[in-house]
Amino acid sequence: MSKQGASILVVDDEKEIVRALQRGLAAHGYTVLTASNGAEAIEAVRRHRPDLLLLDLMLPGMSGLEVCRRVRAESNMPIIILSVKDAEYDKVEALDLGADDYVPKPFGMNEVLARIRVALRHAVQVPSGAEPQFHAGPLFVDFARRRVLVQGQEVSLTPTEYDLLKVFITHRGKILTRQMLLKELWGGETHARTHSLHVYVAQLRQKIEPLSERPRFILTVPGVGYRFNDESLEIMSRS
Repeated sequence: MSKQGASILVVDDEKEIVRALQRGLAAHGYTVLTASNGAEAIEAVRRHRPDLLLLDLMLPGMSGLEVCRRVRAESNMPIIILSVKDAEYDKVEALDLGADDYVPKPFGMNEVLARIRVALRHAVQVPSGAEPQFHAGPLFVDFARRRVLVQGQEVSLTPTEYDLLKVFITHRGKILTRQMLLKELWGGETHARTHSLHVYVAQLRQKIEPLSERPRFILTVPGVGYRFNDESLEIMSRS
């Protein structure tokens, strides 16, 4: 699906923000739908099935968190949260509920457009049954053979480091909270594992980053978690 012409549902009760997003998104070829509260958002999602949801958390009546929870229970459409900067707890909760990304308010239109392009690109899944190979810059991963190469040299990862890398690549471009990563790696045994996660992230950076002190791939999102940077990403699927 091309990003141009994709339909986007904007959910916000601030009319000025809605108008600005309508103008900016329409100017870049998107079809824009709007809703001013949670109930209207749920109805619009079910009626129009948009390609992406831009969702404010602070809505009258039904909260944005509840909208996120209900939409994610019914659909895999990308959800990007619009959030004030001091609502860190709500941002983390929304991401844990299945949101794909967030943009802090006030925001620039170019940032919103960039996040939308990433989210729509990732909405196209690798076909089931394919054996993907991942290639981004100096990093190459062959999932079928569990091989990881950096600048053509094979890198030895522990099983946990490999699993962590696979989670990052699978959810590339998406903000992953620490809680989400803990659950992916260790299931329900997450309470005492937070320090372990930091250690494994640091070890993985040492092995795959050209400069571990200036990471290119595993980026820290302060107060929230991590994002795997997928610029110049190339996915190849071979049967």
